[in-house]
Amino acid sequence: MKIVVLSEQQCRSVTLRLSRSALALGVALAVICFGLLVAGSYFWGSHQAGQSQTIVESSLVNRWQQEHQRHDELLAQVRLQTQQQVDALTLRIGQLQAKLLRLDALGQRLTDVADLDKGEFDFSSQPALGGPIESGFQDSYALPELTQLLEALEEQASSREQQLRLLDELIVNQKFEREKFIAGRPIKKGWISSYYGYRSDPFTGKRTWHSGVDFAGKENSPVIAVAGGVVTEVGSNGGYGLLIEINHGSGLVTRYAHCKTAEVSVGDVVQKGQTIARMGSTGRSTGPHVHFEVIKNGKSLNPTKFIRRASR
Repeated sequence: MKIVVLSEQQCRSVTLRLSRSALALGVALAVICFGLLVAGSYFWGSHQAGQSQTIVESSLVNRWQQEHQRHDELLAQVRLQTQQQVDALTLRIGQLQAKLLRLDALGQRLTDVADLDKGEFDFSSQPALGGPIESGFQDSYALPELTQLLEALEEQASSREQQLRLLDELIVNQKFEREKFIAGRPIKKGWISSYYGYRSDPFTGKRTWHSGVDFAGKENSPVIAVAGGVVTEVGSNGGYGLLIEINHGSGLVTRYAHCKTAEVSVGDVVQKGQTIARMGSTGRSTGPHVHFEVIKNGKSLNPTKFIRRASR
């Protein structure tokens, strides 16, 4: 094989002669170089593609992590709001429970004051409830529905509490009026030994005014209040001996004289039928008895009409 090389500057040619073996070697070297070039291009392209894929995968991973973080934040926010709503409902339930306890106490007080049947009005036990299970109506309450139910219960409890308080005030006032109503005898056992009005004095035999009714009985037997009121006097008072005076309001006062001992003190609030003293013979007295007086606006009244009238 001949290769002619021409030179423009020197205007001559150079002839190269290649043998078959040299030509084959050159072709082989050319093929090897081409193969190396192709392989390098392939590996470089693969490397670039790998980097691009890595970038895409990294971007997808970052995006997934951001979405996951955002989801966690939203879930945490929902949990916080739910917990706050549960805490608010728990607080309101606690307040409602306290209100129901007050209602139970008030109901129990009304039961006692009004002398109602405790078996029927037992506020310490749960009310009896029941009924068959209806299919299709067993869904749980949603939070808004539960809130509405709680609001309705709170309103109902407030209304009932106000009604019970008014009823309690009415019953107490009625009972207080009954307590103030003077009626009955100042003793549990005994008899009338001297009436109200003029009589012969047991010491002088002269005609004198007797401002009360005397009840004779056994020494140390109980002397009881004929009406509820406030004790205004306890102590020795001349001929009365040991005297106890009770103010019942509306200008009415009762006196219990010649007592042996007192079982109340000034300022005590006594109830109708309560034992206030023990029968004795202190002061100007001939034997164990209680001198009973009724006074209205400073003037003595005949106790007989109070003794004989029925209690309310």
